Formats: sequence, structure tokens, C-alpha cells
Amino acid sequence: MTTRALFTPAEALAATGGTARGLINTASGISIDTRTLAPGDAFFAITGENSDGHAYVERAFAAGAAFAVVAADRADGLPHGPMLVVPDVLAALTDFAKAARARSHAGIVAVTGSVGKTTTKEALRLALQADGATHASAASYNNHWGVPLSLARLPREARYGVFEIGMNHPGEITPLVRLVCPQVAIITTVEAVHMEAFSGIEAIADAKAEIFDGLEAGGAAVLNRDNPLFERLAASARAKGVARIVSFGADPQSDVRLVDVALHPRCSIAVAQVLGTPVTFKIGMPGRHIVQNALAVLAAASLIGADLALAAVSLAHLRPPPGRGVPLDLAVLGGSATLLDESYNANPASMRAAIDVLSRTPVGPRGRRIAVLGDMLELGPEGALHHRELAGALDAARIDTVFCAGPLMHALWEALPSSRRGGYALHASHLEPLISAAIRAGDTLMVKGSNGSRMGPLVKALCDRFRVSGDALLEG
Repeated sequence: MTTRALFTPAEALAATGGTARGLINTASGISIDTRTLAPGDAFFAITGENSDGHAYVERAFAAGAAFAVVAADRADGLPHGPMLVVPDVLAALTDFAKAARARSHAGIVAVTGSVGKTTTKEALRLALQADGATHASAASYNNHWGVPLSLARLPREARYGVFEIGMNHPGEITPLVRLVCPQVAIITTVEAVHMEAFSGIEAIADAKAEIFDGLEAGGAAVLNRDNPLFERLAASARAKGVARIVSFGADPQSDVRLVDVALHPRCSIAVAQVLGTPVTFKIGMPGRHIVQNALAVLAAASLIGADLALAAVSLAHLRPPPGRGVPLDLAVLGGSATLLDESYNANPASMRAAIDVLSRTPVGPRGRRIAVLGDMLELGPEGALHHRELAGALDAARIDTVFCAGPLMHALWEALPSSRRGGYALHASHLEPLISAAIRAGDTLMVKGSNGSRMGPLVKALCDRFRVSGDALLEG
């Protein structure tokens, strides 16, 4: 069996201008983590905040790395093996990314937005791979190392490529999108996220609009017409010379317009007009916000030249990425309960969307809808207000019981009526015994919070306590 050539030795040397030590081999993949390195991968010894990849070079050789990319000032102290020596390892990864993009003939889509980037990226992966070989960013690899890593992995034979681009501060998107150089750029929405780094939501919109800086000549911007910042984004796109602006949403003026929708607990059925073509499709995830982003997916598929019918049909197979609404069965005394794992991250918009999904999720006989909410971080001086305002969404959704964790969530706790209060703790881990004592058969819980609020470990603790073994439900 021949090894698929992602980068030959000659291509690796040409991309970086580095120096080979030992006999470097053709790389079939790229890795920055020896725990997941496959034989034939090139290992990049990146130095991060918490670890130095040079400490794992020997492990990479033992795992069968084609070669290790190492910094010149560290090379002499490393174990013997095939190495590509460069001045800076992260810069070399960017050089690989540039080389992969330069040789590619793929249709490229870039996705950013305050909410929904990863799910939209995964929906695009499904939609486009129905029409041809598609490469997409892994997980949420959307930052200064994740985007170059994802792009460097772009196979030369790919027909489509999808890349997620994120930011926490102004100026972060521009260099990344110039690397990706997409033909289509999507902004899912603009919301009050990472407010600590911005003067206001208009400044967030301007930072998201940096995605237009790298659009290929003649490329298209796909924008959410239902978002209040639409006109600002469209004006920015025009000012940056974007040739085509395509809007999506329920607004009657949308180029990709939602005509009708039926929201179900585990899926949605939608009717849309996609650039003049009527399309009826099923989406394998619940929530109106998912439907909204599916419109952007169909817009991009059409613009990039993919088969629209195949793209629409493929969305029925969409499933939530980890921590973004995955339903989990809990075995409790007398039956089972459902946990919706939304623990990956949170902001006011995504929190409201998750609460809405919870309101539509069925419960068993005498079951309750329970929201378990952790702090939403990086909201700036108005953080407490954003938390307190969730009380209205919980009331409108008729959520039965609310558990809160974190200092910011105390503002919500104080705003809740006593009939809705389930429990409060300063730390998420301290909620576990309170929830465990309260949960009963038929309940549906939704757990959500920012990564820093540590709601993910709370989900794991609940799953460990009320575990499922095989097909049998067992009380933990």
C-alpha cells in the first residue's frame, strides 16, 4: 500500500527553506500532538503556553513520524532522527499551510461568527462531501495555530475545503483569512461575546468583518439579514470590494429565505428559497438557530458550485458536536432521565437558544425541564446584567427548575422566583450532589456554561453517577 503524499521531502524543504537532518520521509499527515500522531505524520514541535513540543520529539520518532519539525536553537539537544530544522516551528506550520493553499484547486469556504461556527462548519462538511472530497477543520481549530494546522492538512486532491476562523480580539481574523483565501465567507451572526476586548457590539461586527480581507477576487460574503448588524457588515463588505453579498434569514428580502419551519425535539423540517430555488429539507439537530445556520450552509454550497439537492439531503445526518446539545441517557431510580450536554461554551445568544431547545424537548410522566447554568464569561462590565436577563427567557420557556453555578450566575439566581430555584453553588462541582438528589425519572436537564465555568466536568460527574452500561440502565 502506498502512502498518500501530503508533503514530499522536496515540498517540505521548499515550503520552509529549512534544513534536513537525517533522511526525512514523505509526510502523509501533520500532527502537533504525539498522543494522536499516526505513522507517517510530520510532527511539529510547537511551543505553547503549557508545553514544549520539543520534549516529545523522541516519542514522535517512536510513533513513526516521517520527520519532526524543530527550532534551530533546540535541534542540537534533541534525540537522533529525521528532522526539518527551521527558525520558528509555528512559522513553518504557516509555511506548510501557504503551500497547501497555493497548490489547491478546491472550493474554499471560511466561517466565522459570534455563535454557531463549529456546527455550521460541520454542516458544511456534510453538505459538500455529498458532492465531492471535502476537508474541514477538526474540532474547533480556529485560532492562530488551529487554522494553519487545518489548512496545512488540506489534501491536494480535495474538491472542497471548509475552515473555521475565530477571534477574541480585533485584528486576529485578518491574517488567518488571508492564509485561507476563501471564495465564500460566512458570518453566522454577531452577538455580545468577548465584550471585554471591545468597546461595543459594533466593534465586534467590525472585527468579524475582517473575514472579507482575505476573500478571493470575485468571492461572496454570506450574511445573516435577521441580525441587527447586517447593514454594517454589508457596508464593510462593499467597502472592501466584495463582489457579491448574499443574505440569509427569515427576512422577506433575504436571498436565501426561510419560508416555513417545523421545530421538533431532535430535528427540524424547513422550507426555504435558496437563490430562487425552492428547497425542503430536514436538519438532524433541534433549534431554530440551527435552521438559521443551515440557510447559510445551503447558500455557500450553491455559491461554491456544489449540488444543492445533495447538500440539502445531507443535512438530515447532522449531529451535534460534543458539548453542543448531545443528548445523554441517565439511569435514575425508577427509569431514566435525559441530559442535554451544552457544556462546550456559552454566551447570551447561545444560552437563549439552548433554553428554547430545552423548552421543546419532551419529558416523561411527571418529568420536569431543568436548566443547569454556569457563568458566561468575557462579557465585560455588563456581565451581571446579561445573566440576570436570562430570567425572562427561562420564564417564557416555562422551565421548571434552575440550578446556577458561579459568581456571575448569582445575578440570575436572585432574579428567579423561589418556585424555580433548584440550587446555587459558587463552583459547578458543588452542584453535583444537589442535582443528583433532585433528579428523577422523566426529567430532562440542560447543562450549559462557558468553558471556564467548568460545566463539562459536571456533565461527566453526572454521567459517571447515573451511568448506562450497554443497553441496560443501571442506577449509579
